Amino acid sequence: QVSLVESGGGSVQTGESLRLSCAASGHTYSSKCVGWFRQAPGKEREGVASILTGRGSTYYADSVKGRFTISQDNANNTVYLDMTTLRPDDTAMYYCAAASDCSGGYCYILCQGAPGNDVFQKNFGVWGQGTQVTVSS
Repeated sequence: QVSLVESGGGSVQTGESLRLSCAASGHTYSSKCVGWFRQAPGKEREGVASILTGRGSTYYADSVKGRFTISQDNANNTVYLDMTTLRPDDTAMYYCAAASDCSGGYCYILCQGAPGNDVFQKNFGVWGQGTQVTVSS
């Protein structure tokens, strides 16, 4: 079983940057897709970005394209989310999650679809505890 721990959240001003980290431990080889999700008060949780760990392919929600970058450091079992040009509507609790119960083409489908379609969230079986990001104007 994989366990995930997020870090790097904080309070910043509009236009500033943050780097979130998602450190994995346990059976990390089983995580086929890792995603970053966020939930703002009173809103549904939404996918922000994901990475297909085998290929390193990355996918983004339209709202963060060009501003956020997801990456992985395989040596340290860590997935990062670099967030630039932050805006007040980026304020949320950010979670990372891992999907391991998928195979072949379905891993690609759910990883590609997760940032933007909440139907795929159920495929992410392991979640971290979250890290708060607050952006003030």
